[in-house]
Amino acid sequence: MVAIEYHIPVLLSESVSGLAVKPDGIYVDLTYGGGGHSREILKQIRKGKLIAFDQDPAVNERLIDDSRFEFVQHNFRYFGNYLNYLGYEKVDGILADLGVSSEHLDNPERGFSFRSNASLDMRMSPGLKKSAADILGESDEQELKRIFREYGEVENAHRIARRIVEFRQISPLESTFSLADCLRPLFPSNKENKMLAQVFQALRIAVNHEIESLQEMLSQIAGFLNPGGRLVVISYHSLEDRLVKNFMKGGNAEGTIHTDLFGQTLTPFKPVNRKVIVPSDEENERNSRARSARLRIAERTEYQANV
Repeated sequence: MVAIEYHIPVLLSESVSGLAVKPDGIYVDLTYGGGGHSREILKQIRKGKLIAFDQDPAVNERLIDDSRFEFVQHNFRYFGNYLNYLGYEKVDGILADLGVSSEHLDNPERGFSFRSNASLDMRMSPGLKKSAADILGESDEQELKRIFREYGEVENAHRIARRIVEFRQISPLESTFSLADCLRPLFPSNKENKMLAQVFQALRIAVNHEIESLQEMLSQIAGFLNPGGRLVVISYHSLEDRLVKNFMKGGNAEGTIHTDLFGQTLTPFKPVNRKVIVPSDEENERNSRARSARLRIAERTEYQANV
């Protein structure tokens, strides 16, 4: 099988360096995508192993053919079950490059972008029941408002939700262009693209249950990382980054830090980079999709409680 470089991985050097790869270590790439991070990890592995996950069947066309590589086609929220099934109790590093891939954005048939006309699908996995069109057609105004406010951080979420409910009584919203045309009258011309991007992001997150999946995935990390093992996560919007930061801080979604009777911190992680890592100006010039990327790295401590 021939390896295909589909897109330029974001923060490639910084993220793989953050894993501190050992030649005989066992590593997990939770978001295989184009395979760029996986290939870079394999360059540093000799007798070790790399297990990669991705829920999108499209990645099967560019899987790495290597005896040190194992692929699981499932959402990363289930990675713990599959590691157990494959016989891996502990690993030395876990990497996740969150968000939407270049293939999703560049393939108009997937319906992730308002720049091309396509069916409002947005499902990253064919196993998901509801498309974006289904959510727009079935959700009431309050639920739509919640989706746009929480997942898109849209200022006028209530107006957008009301507009959709009124519009769909006349014509169903089934294509990317129909949704964009429906909402454009609500947006100032100088903010139109930004606000449409926020709406599409919110729908994508809702369709793919991204926040729930991320929370479930993060909650399993400490149980599988060896002490000294690294967790490396690249996020692309504040909802993801906040969750990642909190888990690395306190081992929980709230970022609450617990202490023992002597005031010593009880947390399964310690941060490797105190300040979030962002792409360089040069990388942003090469790859505009890197601009919103935020990289955080944490190391597994010896603390074992609640794991």
